[in-house]
Order: sequence, then structure tokens, then C-alpha cells
Amino acid sequence: MFDPPTAFVTDQASHVGLVRELNEDSLISRPDLGVWLVADGMGGYSGGDFASQNIVARVAAIDPQTKGADLMRAMRRAMLESHQEIRQESSTRDNATMGSTAVSLILSQGHFVCLWVGDSRLYHCRDGVVSQISSDHSLVNQLVQEGQLTPAQAENHPHGNVITRAIGVGDGLQVDKLRGIYEPGDRFLLCSDGLSGYLEAETLAKTLANAPMQGICERLIQGALDGGGRDNITAIVVEVPF
Repeated sequence: MFDPPTAFVTDQASHVGLVRELNEDSLISRPDLGVWLVADGMGGYSGGDFASQNIVARVAAIDPQTKGADLMRAMRRAMLESHQEIRQESSTRDNATMGSTAVSLILSQGHFVCLWVGDSRLYHCRDGVVSQISSDHSLVNQLVQEGQLTPAQAENHPHGNVITRAIGVGDGLQVDKLRGIYEPGDRFLLCSDGLSGYLEAETLAKTLANAPMQGICERLIQGALDGGGRDNITAIVVEVPF
């Protein structure tokens, strides 16, 4: 049976941050599909917001009757088609760099799927234990995986904001995927790096595990603002009810 639209509890919020004038993040919740997505645009004024909004528009256009494996394929197709549209828009702007990260969550029939590009993240919380589902497509994460940096060194690396993959950048696009099983009481957090980069991991975990759902994203965002808030900050939290 396909989960009904009322099956999941969602809270979401976005903030321009304390430094930038434009919020280039975008988000979308499709409880009718069991789909949520956060996109973090890059490319300066009007470029980054075009890119992230283009991805959201593609997800918004998915037929609400789409289910199961067809839904996963539709999400991937939305990202690939957006990749081409952003590249085409860039060509009309003297090939200016334009792109966006994207992290998405699909919940259906007891299973979750994460599709992502870039360093926007998906976290999973079960029984108070929080884990990161996605793996950053970033320079520092690549160096950590190669053994050239420790995780502690990566936290304060001067190139910590350099991503290695983005929708709209480069010829082809590789979308990573991870599957798992969800249970009643599970929570998921989708966020841009404006949250994960300025909110201490311990505070993020405690808030996701313990805070009431109502207003939880505002709590998370306030923590990132208190931590410096130099980037746009966006969060969606989804809870599976008992």
C-alpha cells in the first residue's frame, strides 16, 4: 500500500543567514508523493537561485500518482533534466558558473531512498541515535576518504566549501543513491551546508533526537545562526509517526 499523504509529519524552514542578501536555497515537500528535497544554489546573484528553483520546479511537476520504483526514476530524471536546463541557461549568460546541490528523500512502503548531488545532507535519527546518510561530494571529504585529512582537520579546512559535484555543472551528472528501511518514530533531516557547517554536530544530533517537531527547523536554524550563520540555511525534518 502506498503511504497516504497524512502519514508523515513535516517541519521546514529557510533563512538567508547573517551575511548574504539573497537566499539561493530552495526546498519542496511533496507529502502526496512521500518526497522531500533541499537544493543549495551556487553562482552568485540570480544564478544560484535560478538553479535551485529549477530543481524544485522539476520535482513539483512529478505526477502525484507516481509510486514505487517509478517515483525513484522520476526523481532522478528531474535532476538530470534540471542539469541540462541549468546548463542551457548558463550558456545564455556568457557561460557563467551556475549550479546547485540537491538532497532528496523518498519514503514509501517501509523503505527510504536518498538521492543526492553535492554537499547538502540527509541525516537519520532512530532511538536517539543520529547518523549521516549522504556522503558529501566535496574536496575535503574526498581528501578524508583518501587518507590525506582526518575528519577533525576537514572541519576547519580552508577549502571546506569546495564541492566536486553539482547539478548544472559539467557535461554529465552522477546522482548517488542509498536505500534503507524506516520504522515508526524515525526522523530524517534534509539540510543545506549552511546548517551542517555552522551548527555543532552534537547540538544537531540532540535537537533532532529530542526537540518537538513543531518548530524544530527554526531551532536548528537558530543554532546555525548562533554559530556564525554566514551562509543560507535550510532544513526539512520528517517524522514517521507511531
